Amino acid sequence: MPKALVLGAGIMGLCTAWGLSRAGWSVTVLEQDAVPNPRGASVDDHRLIRHAYGAQRGYMRMVDDAFRAWDLLWSELGESFYHPTGVLALASGTAGWLGESRAALATDGHGFEDLDPAAIPARYPMLHPAGIGAALAMPEGGVLLARPIVAALARHLQARGVAFERGRAVGLDPARASLQLEAGGVRQADLLVVAAGPWAPRLLPGLAGRVVASRQIVVYLEPPAAHRALWARAPMLLDLSEEGGFYAVPPVAGTPLKIGDHRFSRQGDAEADPREASAAEAEAILALARPRLAEAGGYQVLAARACYYDVEDAERFVAEPLGPHAWVMSGFSGHGFKFGAVLGLAMAAAAGDAALAAALPRWAAGEAPPPHGLLPAMCQMLT
Repeated sequence: MPKALVLGAGIMGLCTAWGLSRAGWSVTVLEQDAVPNPRGASVDDHRLIRHAYGAQRGYMRMVDDAFRAWDLLWSELGESFYHPTGVLALASGTAGWLGESRAALATDGHGFEDLDPAAIPARYPMLHPAGIGAALAMPEGGVLLARPIVAALARHLQARGVAFERGRAVGLDPARASLQLEAGGVRQADLLVVAAGPWAPRLLPGLAGRVVASRQIVVYLEPPAAHRALWARAPMLLDLSEEGGFYAVPPVAGTPLKIGDHRFSRQGDAEADPREASAAEAEAILALARPRLAEAGGYQVLAARACYYDVEDAERFVAEPLGPHAWVMSGFSGHGFKFGAVLGLAMAAAAGDAALAAALPRWAAGEAPPPHGLLPAMCQMLT
């Protein structure tokens, strides 16, 4: 049985370990912290999944396969951690991301509804209509419960015989598919996959010029009493205000209402910087949301924290070979989680097929259709 070594137990590392295990590999996952790693980009209450992707049609088209891969994982876990909510996007006009999403959705036959901005207060009384020039509602899309997914998947992998080792890698040799550990010693396999999130550029100097760590602040809120029931049945909200904009994740499955910034800070150190958000950082996020929230003064701040994304300049995923026996998976920013299951299966399919391996990077970057043979190989894995 061939041996695979996966560095990182975030969603990409775990899903790749899952795909490789299903494909017949003996897999070891090396993680520097506990699993789930409280410092990891994958360990938060929520991540979102939706077809709307602006002009990035490659990723829009990847979402259907992502849903299928998640369904396979739910069947293996015996429980679904997906909550459909639908999507509401608001903008000052029809240009930009909203208009590009609308055109792409229409071309591919995905349902959506153009809303009259004047009707927003009646339909969504918790939102203030100022500045809305266009609104788009989409029935498909929802919330992935990130932290429970990571925890359940790790348990599932252990039950499948995947080995977990706690240790910190300080060097790697792609040609030998090996990792050098801080505590001493080397771990080696037939295949190495580096899925180390914002820590990856520390190990891969060639990646450092393309992918950076980005400190992102999220704030958790308790809505005023009059709006709690409204938020409980609300869609995910994408506010694309030219003054900054924000996203809001409705409270599902006992989680709080969460708001965050669309933009990337592109600064910070995932290893050294604190995970607590400063009062000024939290206030900056609240300032983005207050103009959109009716009765904004009635919202109670429950908590604020920082997480670190690994961000590629054009928000393209980096799934590329480091050599004949090693791969890197990086640059997933805030939107990679939704594709974790399908990318893990794709990596496993490519690990055993040189033609798929050669074509996988452009597909993962959203720049090309699925390489010939990838979907049939994945369909075999999805049955």
